[in-house]
Amino acid sequence: MLQTALQAAEPAAGAAQQNAWLLLALPLFGALVLLVAGRRANGWGHLLGCATVIGAFAYGLWLFSSVAGAPAGSAVRELHLFSWIPVGALQVDFGLRLDPLSMVFVLLITGVGSLIHLYSIGYMEHDQQGRTGSANTERRRFFAYLNLFVAAMLILVLGNGFVTLYLGWEGVGLASYLLIGFWQHRPSAAAAATKAFVMNRVGDVGLALAIFLLFANLGTTQYTEVFARAGELSPGVLLSITLLLLLGACGKSGQVPLQAWLPDAMEGPTPVSALIHAATMVTAGVYLIARANPLYSLSPGGQLAVTIVGAVTLLVGCIIGCAYDDIKKVLAYSTVSQIGYMMLAVGLGPAGYALGIMHLLTHGFFKAGLFLGAGSVMHGMNDEVDMRKFGGLARYMPITFATFGLGYLALIGFPFLSGFYSKDAIIEAAFGLEGWRGWVFGGVAVLGAALTAFYMTRLVLMTFFGEKRWQGLKTASGEDFHPHESPGIMTAPMIVLAVGSVGAGMFFAGGDRLVSFLSPSLGELQEAEHTVLPHAVIPVLTVALSALGVLAAWLLVGRKRVPVQRPERVSPVVAAARADLGGNRINDLLAVKPAFGLTRGLVTVDRKGVDGTVTGIASTLVVGSGWLRRWQTGFVRSYALSMLFGGVIVIAAMMAVGFPS
Repeated sequence: MLQTALQAAEPAAGAAQQNAWLLLALPLFGALVLLVAGRRANGWGHLLGCATVIGAFAYGLWLFSSVAGAPAGSAVRELHLFSWIPVGALQVDFGLRLDPLSMVFVLLITGVGSLIHLYSIGYMEHDQQGRTGSANTERRRFFAYLNLFVAAMLILVLGNGFVTLYLGWEGVGLASYLLIGFWQHRPSAAAAATKAFVMNRVGDVGLALAIFLLFANLGTTQYTEVFARAGELSPGVLLSITLLLLLGACGKSGQVPLQAWLPDAMEGPTPVSALIHAATMVTAGVYLIARANPLYSLSPGGQLAVTIVGAVTLLVGCIIGCAYDDIKKVLAYSTVSQIGYMMLAVGLGPAGYALGIMHLLTHGFFKAGLFLGAGSVMHGMNDEVDMRKFGGLARYMPITFATFGLGYLALIGFPFLSGFYSKDAIIEAAFGLEGWRGWVFGGVAVLGAALTAFYMTRLVLMTFFGEKRWQGLKTASGEDFHPHESPGIMTAPMIVLAVGSVGAGMFFAGGDRLVSFLSPSLGELQEAEHTVLPHAVIPVLTVALSALGVLAAWLLVGRKRVPVQRPERVSPVVAAARADLGGNRINDLLAVKPAFGLTRGLVTVDRKGVDGTVTGIASTLVVGSGWLRRWQTGFVRSYALSMLFGGVIVIAAMMAVGFPS
């Protein structure tokens, strides 16, 4: 009977996979209609924007079930759509790769994206900060950009080759530029959007060069052929490709040294922060490394570089997050840190690929919930983001407080919540490395857990507990603060994400469910036989250090009066953290100054070389024509004399060489 049911389900599963292009078409259709229809779509544009993404999520669930129910040998399928770039030896097909890795990303992008779309209906309902039209016009345009972003992310994760991935990669960059700079009348938002766009281009150069190297050495950029022939690459070329892919991942995921754009992206509306920082854009770099796992598994140097970048980034994000008072920027640096954990995991090779993806999925739940919770606080506090002007909000925003609190507990790794299962698994895998690597990377990972507990507890205490520091203060527009709970259209998505923050980790980890599902894409998980610390000690140590972080935050913030004004005299460590540990200076040194220097050099070559050559030729012709003009007097006697001299010269020349016989 079971076999008959499976045979009956096969045609439906095949139909779902054959029409997988609908996943891309739905949000693209929504974006196109909302942008082209103009004001005619003001009244219903937000509904269409939500419907297309929810429809993509529903279709993704059907597609996911077809992949999940497929036998192990047929869990990976490629769907050819059309020949995209048929140019000589370069043959690029536009197609979709349907496998466990792409499908979990499809559900994450469309599922969390649907909740963010619904939340945006309430958040953007009365938005007039764009100042280019009515509130309805601004909301319609916002949903068009959201749809475009989701479509680009789906192309990125579903593409069947590196060139198709690059198309989605650049599409995400464009959509993020439009969303971060949505309130373009604010100079800070326009600058943040430009900064994100430019810094992402730095990473994109690395990705493009890696694709060029793959084609030059293998003659193809399609995943199936590249991964099957990865062993043909020389060690030097393989290392170069993996390092260039890492550069691309650093730019898109905000990893050291290209992380400075990510906190500035908070200038966009809060739903944008949730979309970029939780489930989509910043996870693209982790997806790239995980997707290219056959290349990294053959390159120990590339794996080590990824691990180092992840370890450094998670510490940098934690340290800076401890010093900020802007609620959204604290969460932004928390994202930098948590993406660091994911990069650390995928840098561990077969021992960590699946663990990095598991933390990516759990992070999508609790971080999206935290960002939406921060937006709810801002909604009730007249868009204020300074935590020093909050305090005591738990009584006024009970639903926001409860959902935010569950996300906070999941993030710090509270036992049996989502983060406990995913982050602790990464810490154990890091301690499973041999020799000094186990001590260094495991120690960094567990230290990051303690710092995470500190800065997140500080955020919760300053926002929801303590005295009401907002009483008597005025907003920028001169209004009094009147905290209130957000409407149901905003709190409902927060509740759903809170449920995921509680139970997603247990579901994924139970029976190695997620690890087994991802094995056709990432290979079998290789657990370390020996660790530098006993297995039983590591979770106890992690929880203990996290508890110390919570205690330290309570001692420094919870039991003391928090001044409304930010102290100017601080320790050198806090001052360095407030300056982003020199992140902007590093970016200025590595990217901005070289770019300006190159530009100035090219301008000099253009002016002195190209323009100078053209001007020199013109000047020569002017001088020559002036000299020749002197011979054109207009007098017949001058011309006759010239002819006489010319004739004499010709005769003399002929006499010198002799006349022909």
